[in-house]
Amino acid sequence: MTISYVDLEAAAPAEAVVVVDVLRAFTWVPWAYHQGAARVLAVADREHATALRATVLPDALLAGEQGGIPVPGFDLGNSPSEIARTDLASRTIVHRTSAGTQGLARTVGSRIVLAASFVTAHATVEALRNAEVTDVTFVITGASLGRNGDEDLAAAELIAARFQGQDPDPAPYLARVAPSDAGRLFRDEGPDWAPPEDLQMACTLDRFDRALTAAPAADVDAVEVRLI
Repeated sequence: MTISYVDLEAAAPAEAVVVVDVLRAFTWVPWAYHQGAARVLAVADREHATALRATVLPDALLAGEQGGIPVPGFDLGNSPSEIARTDLASRTIVHRTSAGTQGLARTVGSRIVLAASFVTAHATVEALRNAEVTDVTFVITGASLGRNGDEDLAAAELIAARFQGQDPDPAPYLARVAPSDAGRLFRDEGPDWAPPEDLQMACTLDRFDRALTAAPAADVDAVEVRLI
């Protein structure tokens, strides 16, 4: 079994890829499904998102951020605490973020791509086992834009340890989220777009019992992120 870790810049197709974004894309997506979303489509560019709604998905909601800040003209940001208060029943969402959706776009063509965070850690391990993979590449999306990405590396290392049959204490891994470069923004004196509630939600281990898989959508030019 081979486990490797790469930053966002080095992300590329491989046998099995786990794209990790704890703060906040892949904490956000399972919450979107929890709130009733029918589909989540990931794109790399906000222009791509707006073009999809203008041409083939007129009823879609646009969600995401650029540099953490909600994108002007989008319906939603990238905040799990916001989405947990939003009724998304039967809605299609086009999601663009600075890290997570970039990792998905860069790894299209892999045998299997999973989108992961602490909230889906156990389910991600089970998905890897069910896929019977031997080589797994973790994309540490937070290691981009000058950030250390330690919150994503911590989640990746916990998932990898569990996948290899270990049962480590999760507390030291979760403790790395708040002091990471990204995590330090999510405190009372932080920017409006980074509420402390998002940090708390991102550190809720195994909150959801289904993993997220990603593959090109059959009907539109986007990566569809689905529950499995």
